[in-house]
Amino acid sequence: MAKEVVRKIKLQVPAGKATPAPPVGTVLGPAGINLQEFCTKYNDATRDRMGDILPVEISIYDDRSFDFVIKTPPAGFLIKKAAGINKGASKAGSETAGTITRAQLREIAETKLPDLNAYTVEDAMKIVEGTARNMGITIVD
Repeated sequence: MAKEVVRKIKLQVPAGKATPAPPVGTVLGPAGINLQEFCTKYNDATRDRMGDILPVEISIYDDRSFDFVIKTPPAGFLIKKAAGINKGASKAGSETAGTITRAQLREIAETKLPDLNAYTVEDAMKIVEGTARNMGITIVD
């Protein structure tokens, strides 16, 4: 018989740096899963992407076991990383926080494609370009 999913939890955790301390512990502790086991499995699975912030979707079953799916980093995080800035513009319409090239935009779109609602890289580029524009990032050719 298949296990029944009791709860789904979504978190954004730095790759390779999950600890039972807050915020992970405060969210997963009440769910009743083994925090140390989750942290060990997550850190092993994300060790190759150190420095990135990765969304993770945790499915908790009725017998307190769990599975998790690691998603791609948020588009905003990838855009800030490519532009070399810490935060976007406070007034995106009139301020420019930084610039990225079309090649960088394509690379970010290819990375995000599995998690986006798009079938082609060009469609994904339009989605990521909109996010960049809302952050005050200019795309140059």
